[in-house]
Amino acid sequence: MIRFINKLIFKKILGWRIEGFIPEDKKIIAIVAPHTSWHDFFVGIFTRSILRMENRVKFLGKEELFKIPFFGYILRKIGGFPIVRNKQTNSVDSVVEIFNKKKNFFLALAPEGTRKKVDKLKTGFYYIALKAQVPILLVGFDFKKRLVHFGEKLYPSGDIEKDMKIIITYFKKFQGKIPVNGLNHFKVWRDI
Repeated sequence: MIRFINKLIFKKILGWRIEGFIPEDKKIIAIVAPHTSWHDFFVGIFTRSILRMENRVKFLGKEELFKIPFFGYILRKIGGFPIVRNKQTNSVDSVVEIFNKKKNFFLALAPEGTRKKVDKLKTGFYYIALKAQVPILLVGFDFKKRLVHFGEKLYPSGDIEKDMKIIITYFKKFQGKIPVNGLNHFKVWRDI
């Protein structure tokens, strides 16, 4: 019943559609962009529900959020994993360790690391995928077209310059909720 209501709201009332192919890989990092607004979280939640992926798709959050009574419980219930971000802890290695421990782990991340305008993408997702030996799935949120697009699956080659050009080229065509904070101002990885 919840899925039906979510589908009705997301597709019929709000006018969104979902396109592309979702791989069946047991372990994958989905990078979702552009991330320009808090609305992105709800687009992701609706998409996950409609595609029957509630138990499959996970996300990371600041450890502090998970310590808030009740809120932390809710975050865990909807697929959140706390991540420690400080000088003593290597976040990339922490997430790689999660991948190594789990039989199935579909992780969704925003490559910008913030909703604000950025001049370059964070590279943590890339090094997590490289170290955990998992593919990167490119997922675009386009608020202008009301589209969630599942794009290509990219296996990190170790040549970050080459791979980032592919990633940026893919995301440049999508418009976030707040367009000025999007990624369409990027030229190529080298120019950032």
